Amino acid sequence: MADLNPLRLTSLAHGGGCGCKIAPAVLQKILADMPAAAAFPNLMVGTETSDDAAVWRLNDSQALVATTDFFMPVVDDPFDFGRIAATNALSDVYAMGGTPILALAIVGMPIDRLPLETIGKILAGGASVCAAAGIPLAGGHSIDSVEPIYGLVALGLVHPDKVLTNRGAQAGDVLILTKALGVGVLSAAFKQERLDAIGYDALIATTTQLNALGKDLPGLEGVHAVTDVTGFGLLGHALEMARGAGLSVEIDADAPHLLPGVEALARSGVRTGASGRNWASYGEDVRAEGLADWRRDLLCDPQTSGGLLIAVAADAADAVMALAKAQGFDGARQVGRLVEGTAEIRVRGGTNS
Repeated sequence: MADLNPLRLTSLAHGGGCGCKIAPAVLQKILADMPAAAAFPNLMVGTETSDDAAVWRLNDSQALVATTDFFMPVVDDPFDFGRIAATNALSDVYAMGGTPILALAIVGMPIDRLPLETIGKILAGGASVCAAAGIPLAGGHSIDSVEPIYGLVALGLVHPDKVLTNRGAQAGDVLILTKALGVGVLSAAFKQERLDAIGYDALIATTTQLNALGKDLPGLEGVHAVTDVTGFGLLGHALEMARGAGLSVEIDADAPHLLPGVEALARSGVRTGASGRNWASYGEDVRAEGLADWRRDLLCDPQTSGGLLIAVAADAADAVMALAKAQGFDGARQVGRLVEGTAEIRVRGGTNS
């Protein structure tokens, strides 16, 4: 856990990881006037439902999945920062049911403040994740910037008939979340120098675990919708799924697995600013009477490189859970369901103080 660079990477950034995301309500306003995709018949997925990646039909058997994701440091170790950013970017391809084929690096660094060796380690961390995913890091673009920024353009392929979006959920589906919650809380504790070695190891392990099971989900019967849970928290990304399907989502507040030490830190008041911004953006569409404040903030906690949220028919849920467990997602849990009703979130439980 010792810093490899005497200057803390996180001290150079006003935010870190997916907590840097623009608040959902603000982003919605920004995208409101985006041109409609109807003029491009091969564009299968665009900006309309805030999905994880764009999808372009190439031919009858292939569609291109394209995404970009980058952010400022969530940890100080440069190699781990690179790994986390790359893992997070590739997740968008997996969330569409795609298989990555190549990536390009996005690099912005304060050249006058960071040693070139440190920057090289960030890039090496990203390249190591691409190698683990079986793809080349084939180029990219770099600039001299005030704050350190790193991420990827990620490209993948999927069969046009097997694209998984965030809008295909059906009433009666259950929701499975493949990773434990609490990345934002642990990263906030890290910046405050309150994170112990166990919590740090858990933070690195979860944020560098590739969501590669996503490419296997199109082959399972009953999987109707997928998204990855990142900067908008579990409630925010579940709400996007609810809106896309025109259904209500019920979330069991006590059901998600939590990373080690997260509950104690959350109860003691450790938060990210993003969790509050998230709630301010979409809280009016959440019914959560009596929900404890710390639990609410965890459900809004920004998840840098978080898990996949999978809507699957109830009778097929065991197969998804088995796949997740077989691929090392020990934190996978059934966290809710979709029901007929207004496109909103209804939170059950979580009332313990």
